[in-house]
Amino acid sequence: MIQITDVAASRIKMLMARQGMNEGGLRVGIKGGGCSGLSYTFAWEREARLGDEVVEAQGVKLFVDKKSLLFLRGTTLDYDTSLMSKGFVFTNPNAKSTCGCGTSFQV
Repeated sequence: MIQITDVAASRIKMLMARQGMNEGGLRVGIKGGGCSGLSYTFAWEREARLGDEVVEAQGVKLFVDKKSLLFLRGTTLDYDTSLMSKGFVFTNPNAKSTCGCGTSFQV
């Protein structure tokens, strides 16, 4: 399963509120591409799609398709608040290597 840190959950809630989303959640996934082979994807969704795994924690929902879940199982979603690199960060135990910017990985 995917874990969500308190910081990431707080950021998801704040971003959903900014978009006027009272329900739904954040879709996370992977796609081919990027400098290391696979890239992380994000999208706001009003509801889960058929076959999605729904991760609920700290009052937020993540929607993950079954293919992406194979590569994201055991991953922790965090949010980096440093001045140099604000944004969502994946700590993925399945990644054998990542690119310098951390947005793509190899398995």
